[in-house]
Amino acid sequence: MQALSLHLGHPSQRLVLNCLWTLRNLSDAATKVDGLEGLLQGLVNSLSSEDGNIVTCAAGILSNLTCNNQQNKVVVCQMNGIEALVRTVRAAGDREEITEPAVCALRHLTSRHPVSEMGQNAIRLSYGIPVVVKLMQPPSRWPLIKAVIGLIRNLALCPANHAPLREHGAIARLVHLLMRAYQDSQRRTSVSSGGSTALYPDGVRMEEIVEGTVGALHILARESHNRAQIRGMNVISIFVQLLYHELENVQRVAAGVLCELASDKEGADMIEREGATTTLTELLHSRNEGVATYAAAILFRMSEDKSSDYKKRLSMELSNSLFDRESMWGHEMGGPPPDFQDMLNPDTVFDSPVFFWAQSTDPQCLQRYFPVILNNPKSKRSKVNL
Repeated sequence: MQALSLHLGHPSQRLVLNCLWTLRNLSDAATKVDGLEGLLQGLVNSLSSEDGNIVTCAAGILSNLTCNNQQNKVVVCQMNGIEALVRTVRAAGDREEITEPAVCALRHLTSRHPVSEMGQNAIRLSYGIPVVVKLMQPPSRWPLIKAVIGLIRNLALCPANHAPLREHGAIARLVHLLMRAYQDSQRRTSVSSGGSTALYPDGVRMEEIVEGTVGALHILARESHNRAQIRGMNVISIFVQLLYHELENVQRVAAGVLCELASDKEGADMIEREGATTTLTELLHSRNEGVATYAAAILFRMSEDKSSDYKKRLSMELSNSLFDRESMWGHEMGGPPPDFQDMLNPDTVFDSPVFFWAQSTDPQCLQRYFPVILNNPKSKRSKVNL
């Protein structure tokens, strides 16, 4: 790959393109290769080519080489690769053979490396947020939309991006996509139960779009103005319905966004009016640590204006949940279950932080969801005092 990279500056466009096609075919197997600084610089430079085929190849190679490779991510960021990719997406218009790999590269560059926050800021400073948000609507196809949703989620990790994302319509677009994907997935479930084979548009499962949009909204809901907008979009009922979803990952992101919305009394009241209390109580016993944590936190916040008897019953339920989980870990599983993000490729899935209920080594995680933590007399782990 290093030898091929030496020819990227050659005056012959045909030679350059042949080198790029070869590099693209090799790059998906070279995600763990380091020492490619020269190649990465050449690829960033190639993004400014007037030949669309060269730009397509360069964007695809950058996407592959920044997948799960922290060193390459840092190098591309320091080479102003973020700014070059934003310009590429803006210039590409509706040519998805360019925009999709470029957006995937941006998604990789904005998460899971030491200077990811610099990348998140760079997209905003390059006026890339309106460009990215626009891609969540027609004529974009589902693979591109899925990549954009993941990028939006990463951008939301930077608090300075919350207002621009909201002002450029990211929340409204995410909610629209969620409703569309949720309804479509419900129809496909009915078709499958009837014995027919469900087809996926462009190879993307609607459950992936549901999980991605809810995960992005979860991060955006950390900001008060965003929570207010989400509350006004009649989507809380869908979040509550997703608590019943057969996929544990979907349950987790739904519980996560509800947990953030419950931090305001208006949100907590709306969640309770949707009849979520029974389901949340059941989810305290979920085998997924993230689901159980969020469920406990939502119930805790919903109980703030309840009677002392109600709080006592909830406290007992939380204590029983902790005791049950301790037994399950110790005798059935040999330890707490791994979060699904540890089992999937972090650069190809929609990921969000999981806060382990009564098992986290970071006290700030529990403190975010529970203002008062006391020792549990039944366990060495923690217990909410209601």
